[in-house]
Amino acid sequence: MLTLEDYKEGQVLLIDKPLKWTSFQVVNKIRWHIRQKYGIKKIKVGHAGTLDPLATGLLILCTGKFTKKIDEYQGQIKEYTGEITLGATTPSYDLETEVNETFSTEHITEALIYETTKQFVGEIDQKPPIFSAIKKEGKRLYELARAGETTEIKARKINIETFEITNIDLPKVQFRVVCSKGTYIRSLAYDFGNALNSGGHLSKLRRTKIGNFSVDNAKEPLAFIEDNLS
Repeated sequence: MLTLEDYKEGQVLLIDKPLKWTSFQVVNKIRWHIRQKYGIKKIKVGHAGTLDPLATGLLILCTGKFTKKIDEYQGQIKEYTGEITLGATTPSYDLETEVNETFSTEHITEALIYETTKQFVGEIDQKPPIFSAIKKEGKRLYELARAGETTEIKARKINIETFEITNIDLPKVQFRVVCSKGTYIRSLAYDFGNALNSGGHLSKLRRTKIGNFSVDNAKEPLAFIEDNLS
């Protein structure tokens, strides 16, 4: 069992973020329970890389002095698994918003899907989604998007080491991606649909690895609290 001194000196906590939780909610929940258990007013807790509410999987939390290592963990290679639904787009590029356009998928073959993935391996330019936490002129892009404002987003250089199709059951396509910091899998889903002369949006996402850390060794927040902070 970890002591208060352990948390202050610094711990890396591997959390399996549940569906519909925000990364911020996970941090708040763990921080609150540490404070309650040890009767303290303050303890530093932060996460190394946001996961969208509709994504699940590995979230690294750092406590105490280890919060200084957050940038180091954020910069590591990440692995995701998930599902792209072809034939339709949404403004958020995932299921947070409703479908706004539909497209034919009749021309899409398995061979075309496998061939098209090659366009997205290596260093590529990618535009982040308008529904993202990136700041522009002091406001987060998703705040502008929800207010109905349009804004120009610049493309960024990212690196995708692996874009592997693991199952095809049209219009659903399952995948595994290994990529650099700053990669938006939602944008990948949208761009992939475009490249297939159709549309696409992200319908499932799970982060499975960050560097050498695996979700296999992570616990959901309530299970972590039950085992360590109750």
